[in-house]
Amino acid sequence: MTALLFTIIVLLGSFLAGFLGSLTGLGGGVIIIPLLTLGLGVDIHYAIGASIISVIATSTGSAAAYVKEGLTNMRIGMLLEIATTIGAILGAVIAVYLNASYVAVIFGLILIFSSAMTLRKKVDHVNQDYSSKLAKFFRLNSSYPNQGVETPYAVRNVGGGFFMMLFAGTLSGLLGIGSGALKVVAMDNIMRLPFKVSTTTSNFMMGVTAAASAIVYLHRGQIDPTIAMPVCLGVLCGATVGAKVLVNANTTKLKMVFAVVVTLLAIQMIYKGLTGGFGG
Repeated sequence: MTALLFTIIVLLGSFLAGFLGSLTGLGGGVIIIPLLTLGLGVDIHYAIGASIISVIATSTGSAAAYVKEGLTNMRIGMLLEIATTIGAILGAVIAVYLNASYVAVIFGLILIFSSAMTLRKKVDHVNQDYSSKLAKFFRLNSSYPNQGVETPYAVRNVGGGFFMMLFAGTLSGLLGIGSGALKVVAMDNIMRLPFKVSTTTSNFMMGVTAAASAIVYLHRGQIDPTIAMPVCLGVLCGATVGAKVLVNANTTKLKMVFAVVVTLLAIQMIYKGLTGGFGG
């Protein structure tokens, strides 16, 4: 395969990944890494390095819009970023010593979990009756615009959310994905934030988390510009188009199709990992 053909395939595949990722909220990494490793035979560590760069680009682009709309809780994001950043650096360091086949199996399992999370019925938490002491101390309780009305909400279990973010950050650094599903679990299920606040705050945090692990991958020489550049450009364009389509899209059917595709990719990743298809 020529360098030009490789670049075109990566560019088009990354555009599709960014497009579908923005519509489902999972990000493009869940498709980019299988595309590069299973489809094009790229070493999984280099695929992860390229995916991390794309996460930084897409998170930075969309996070600004969500902050402007008043959906993102900046205080919660900055507090939890401490945990995700520590975890991301830890995950990137662990990746040095972990066999590529093990990384593939872990990635496949997280893909299955992520696809299941896209189909989960979303429940909006706007309970104002109880707020944890830590939430009051850090002044995390806030409000968000909901159908034109400013709706206040209270934050619970800050400690539990913090430790879940440590785990999410570790997986982000290890696998090169945003771990959005895990971050939303931490904020939505554990801290009981409204779903819109959970997803937008998670997006705000992803770029910082990815940047922390990117330093480690860059130091090891596992971010190849010839792979990262078309991935980053494709995902960014795809995510931009996807955000515009999202307004009128039938997301329920789309998420079902996406979940099936991601699950099939996950099974393939796990199979190749268990049979040694990724080498050492």
